[in-house]
Amino acid sequence: MATSVVMPALEMAQETGKIVSWVKKEGDAIRKGEILLEVETDKAVVEIEASADGVLGGVKSQAGDVVPVGTTIAWILAPGEAVPAEAASTAPAARTMTEQARPATPAPAPARAAAPVPPSSGEIQISPKARRLAKELGVDIATVHGTGPDGTITSDDITAAANARTAAPSPPPAATASAGSSLSAVARLMAERTTQSWTQVPHFFLVRELDATALNEVRAKLGPAIEKDRGVKLTHTDLLVAIVARVLKKHPRMNAMWGGKGIQLNPDINISVAMAVTDGVVGAVIPKADSTSLPDISVQRRDLAERARGGKLKPSDVANGTFSITNLGMYNIDAFSAIIAPPQAAILAVGRIADRVVAVNGQPAVRAMVTLTLSSDHRVVDGAQAALFLNDLAEALSSPANSLS
Repeated sequence: MATSVVMPALEMAQETGKIVSWVKKEGDAIRKGEILLEVETDKAVVEIEASADGVLGGVKSQAGDVVPVGTTIAWILAPGEAVPAEAASTAPAARTMTEQARPATPAPAPARAAAPVPPSSGEIQISPKARRLAKELGVDIATVHGTGPDGTITSDDITAAANARTAAPSPPPAATASAGSSLSAVARLMAERTTQSWTQVPHFFLVRELDATALNEVRAKLGPAIEKDRGVKLTHTDLLVAIVARVLKKHPRMNAMWGGKGIQLNPDINISVAMAVTDGVVGAVIPKADSTSLPDISVQRRDLAERARGGKLKPSDVANGTFSITNLGMYNIDAFSAIIAPPQAAILAVGRIADRVVAVNGQPAVRAMVTLTLSSDHRVVDGAQAALFLNDLAEALSSPANSLS
């Protein structure tokens, strides 16, 4: 039986994915688990694996195509099996989201006549994300032509309408194309997500400065053994992931999320670690970090970081995060406030560890200090709940050996 290859969804707000490249070609024999293609989403470029053995056939979307989530883009067939008839009949629909380059000369009339026609019911077809974006940018959806299936208005249509409204009079075509291509899809969609979070999520911030001497000591003590046994260098981020996850067990509201039905408690503690990639940041997830050993966390973090830099993250690598940590200490940043990644309720921003003069028992002393800034969603937690979590985290970091035992 033929198995469909569909555009995957990595998060609730995702509407489309862009095909970067096909690793396998039409007619290639494939085995379950082999990489079929690379897809670019608002989080990362991820590799899509084959879900069955067979032969790749009926490829309907090519590199550069932007395809709605859930759309069949190809089939895995048994040897000699034909592409399903219904797939062949709907092949043109899968291409309606293709990004089209603007031609240097006016497009011929027949091409314009082939545009999708909205349903005759009179109701404007628009995706939820596009509707939110239209409200933010002040775009009248009645004036926008939808390029999605059946004339559905997409977020790209809204962005294009907003750009056309604010553009200078009669810009040269070359200048318009250059401006439109200045941001990658990852950077553009990350901008949309952070704007949505900042404007819709009621952030509040708590700051705590603490002595990191014990954290440095436990890293120096455990690091050599982990490097020898597992071949990976223990980092402060690894320690933070392990300790934060264990403290979250006592504070389930900090590990909750805001959904359509209000506050939803997550059954697992999956720590999302912010990692810098070209033109953006991705949140690579270490699942069930509260029950994962420190050496395993260190190995997973290194593997995720390497694949993030190479654009090789899989869908499962960036899905289902419940709490985020972002560390800019390696860039010599003392302190900063981070934007929450919805639907998560909080993100912990970590500055550098640096020697500072502080009061110890009423006397000046030099200590290795670090500043933690907790950003929280006030719909999920209040100030007292977040403060209790941060206090418990500070206590755990002051005796990390006990927290990890």
